Amino acid sequence: FKYDDALKACDNIQIFKLVVKTIAREHGLYATFMAKPKFGINGSGMHCNLSLFDKDGKNAFYDENDPRGMQLSDDAYYFLGGLMKHAYNFTAIMNPTVNSYKRLVPGYEAPVYVAWAGRNRSPLIRVPASRGQGTRLELRSVDPTANPYLALAVLLESGLDGIENKIDAPIPVEANIYTMTVEEREAAGILDLPSTLHNALKALQTDDVVKDALGEHIYTNFLEAKRIEWASYATF
Repeated sequence: FKYDDALKACDNIQIFKLVVKTIAREHGLYATFMAKPKFGINGSGMHCNLSLFDKDGKNAFYDENDPRGMQLSDDAYYFLGGLMKHAYNFTAIMNPTVNSYKRLVPGYEAPVYVAWAGRNRSPLIRVPASRGQGTRLELRSVDPTANPYLALAVLLESGLDGIENKIDAPIPVEANIYTMTVEEREAAGILDLPSTLHNALKALQTDDVVKDALGEHIYTNFLEAKRIEWASYATF
């Protein structure tokens, strides 16, 4: 399947997982969507590519006259700014298991730092080269254990918060962040993503925009379930 509107994309993801697991089982195999099923090799990601379209079907992220030279619209920069603002706090939704954080470590192509760039693959958010109707933002942290309905709801709400409040994107980071020192990252204002589910849950509780995107019922029950999961792991 290809890209689609948010709800259909979520449906497609769930159907794909079901089909893969079913076919694997028919062949005596077990298909896993764990973020890091095997130590020492790259984990499994579920990168989310995001675009907005206006009522006429035109990509709202594209502007060929962008003075910053990236052919992105103001709304694209604001949406990006919203994602950047909430990225640390929504990590628990994008990476909801203890195992998720085994993937988010340096050296295995998974993002570890809250930054964005064009073709640079070390930041959290990348802007793929395609423009025109294909203009999009790519969030690289999400893994396949994420509930796609919750993940896309939170990403959309975070991005729209950026547009509504005109939260401009920071300066892009074109250097390889993995080779930067701690001091260099701090000087550039680059945060580390949460390193454990425990830390991610603490961050989640500080963000009202993310809470509103989930709704009180889902937020409360998600938090309770994940606290139990972390406690079970920590006392194992």
